Amino acid sequence: MDKEKNGRILAVPFPSPGHINPMTQLCKRLVSKGFKATIVLTKFIAKNIKGKSDLVQIETISDGDDEFHIFARQSVPDSVVRFTKHGSESLAQLIYKYESLGDTIVCVIYDSLLSWVVQVPKKLGLISVVFFTQQSAVNFFGYYFYHKLLANPVVQFPVSIPGLPLLYLQDIPTYGIYQDHHTFVANQFSTVDKADFAFVNTFYELEEEVLEAMSKVCQMMTVGPTIPSFYLENRIENDKEYGLSLPQDASTCLNWLNSKSAGSVVYASLSSVGYASPNVEQMEELAYGLKGSNYNFLWVVKSFEMEKLPENFIEETSDKGLIVQWCPQLEVLSNKAVGCILSHCGWNSTIEAISLGVPIVAMPMWADQLTNAKFIQDVWKVGVRVKRDENGIAGREEIEACIREVTDGERAIEIKESCAKWKTLAKEAVSEGGISDRNISELGCV
Repeated sequence: MDKEKNGRILAVPFPSPGHINPMTQLCKRLVSKGFKATIVLTKFIAKNIKGKSDLVQIETISDGDDEFHIFARQSVPDSVVRFTKHGSESLAQLIYKYESLGDTIVCVIYDSLLSWVVQVPKKLGLISVVFFTQQSAVNFFGYYFYHKLLANPVVQFPVSIPGLPLLYLQDIPTYGIYQDHHTFVANQFSTVDKADFAFVNTFYELEEEVLEAMSKVCQMMTVGPTIPSFYLENRIENDKEYGLSLPQDASTCLNWLNSKSAGSVVYASLSSVGYASPNVEQMEELAYGLKGSNYNFLWVVKSFEMEKLPENFIEETSDKGLIVQWCPQLEVLSNKAVGCILSHCGWNSTIEAISLGVPIVAMPMWADQLTNAKFIQDVWKVGVRVKRDENGIAGREEIEACIREVTDGERAIEIKESCAKWKTLAKEAVSEGGISDRNISELGCV
């Protein structure tokens, strides 16, 4: 396919790095198929992102309060109403601008959380694609929830959904329990029937049973893993970073990793969202769990969390540990020194670890992370889940035990074999002729 023969695609991600990054990578793959691509950010997000991609252009739309993040000054429902009004108007204006320049828009891809977007391409006669950035099992749970096939809130367990293992309270997304999360998240399933295509950031082999069950009510096309090509099949030139993120110096942590022996480092990275971060007690247990494991550890601790660390912990563990506020996660996961990741199980981190064959110590906090952790341990068998006490705290001894279990415990061999299998299948999915590659190519056939 000749470059740029298929016209331009506009991609509208939810204004958060965890949604912008996979959307950007999807755009890069579409560019490799002959499209031009523009990622459409809110003015506030665009102003605060310094990175760029040579393959993908950036344009902006208004959310109605461009000096702050979308949810900074109003409730979620009020912010959604505001964004719907101003976002719809400015997105339509952007499409008209491109058309006036003779730059044909052929498709609008939008994040499933921005359900209002679909009305814009529909009114203008353009193809629309809804993009789900979570795994398919979480999406199918949400589909059941949205269509009232489950109680709201869920009170009876286990939950039985075709293609999924039985789910208990600790396994279901938190919007199935807490009402303030419900409407905004569940509404992402309101436009599946309106969009021309539904893409999902996973690969078919990883969720075959779920996808087959879903196909009876909702056809999802796998297009993942949406991580830079360098770490998969390496077909896209100079595609080693997501691109639209804040560039920071990575030399300290990479030099430190390169000085360590193979498999000797635990990489710990939990949620970067303030309201979902560990409390002081949990940070202390995590700190001493890492220390007590006797492994080297690289731990990402955000600036607002540093005060939660035990007194003198950094000095006491400087011989075995390195604490940083940021690191390039894909480079870290691909480093031979890393033996496992201790993760909050956000979907981006989960699929990155799976794609790079890294065992996971699962320590989910909220939202879809709980379901991801269930699959990590019981379905994909690429890690173990940390157990919490009656107060919701994962103790240091439990953390130590889980680290040892995935690195040199009884289940380590099985876990490492599973990691190797999924790593191979992830690469095959996006390689030429793989299922994700073919699904992405389908846009060029309509």
